[in-house]
Amino acid sequence: MANSSYCQACSGLSPPSYRPCRAHQKKGYEGFTAFKHHLKEMSYNDINFSALDKVDQGIRTAILKNEYEVNRTINMIELGNIEDAIQRIKAAKRVIIFARGFSEMTAQEMMVKFQLTGKYCELHADPEIIKTRSRKLTKDDIVIFISLNGETKELVTAAENCYQLEIGTILITANRYSSLMSYIEIPFVGFKSEGSFFPDYEVRSRLPLAILTRVLLDSYALRVESSRRLTIN
Repeated sequence: MANSSYCQACSGLSPPSYRPCRAHQKKGYEGFTAFKHHLKEMSYNDINFSALDKVDQGIRTAILKNEYEVNRTINMIELGNIEDAIQRIKAAKRVIIFARGFSEMTAQEMMVKFQLTGKYCELHADPEIIKTRSRKLTKDDIVIFISLNGETKELVTAAENCYQLEIGTILITANRYSSLMSYIEIPFVGFKSEGSFFPDYEVRSRLPLAILTRVLLDSYALRVESSRRLTIN
């Protein structure tokens, strides 16, 4: 309790008069600025519900809807699939990404980040090229499908081609019961909210797909860096 009270007193001091107390030093803070930034970051960990109560109902609904999708998607990730996907990607000579529509933006980011790690990666979004390319792959390739609903016809056709050729496949989707799932080796399934704020257009948010690809990419990048350090040492 004494340390806690002293820490609270320290946080109110100005930088020149502040000296890191023993409790702060044990936590790894080098000085006032580091401690202050930590407190600021902690304040962003949870939604400020008192502030939400003061905003328009529509704004509150939009914020909570997105928070729910993120949390549900992360909780739905099968951790074993992350390891399986990393191993398949590392072993493959080429990563081929197939995506259509709004999912192309997520696919574009994924392609660039794979390339930054030194991994050969190409993206195809044209329906005819997707179908043709999927018939000319080898077992040294790994194919990543990105599809919100998993029902895009050319993607399903490409997945079936990969299945027949015994090509490794990974799926990023928000529909566990889609046609694509029948042909996929390693699926990543996120949560998609019912309904849309743009019901007259096919522009559903790809937030769950973005979360899944980020987790996979970050995990892969960390593994690549870890392997590189071991090689150097």
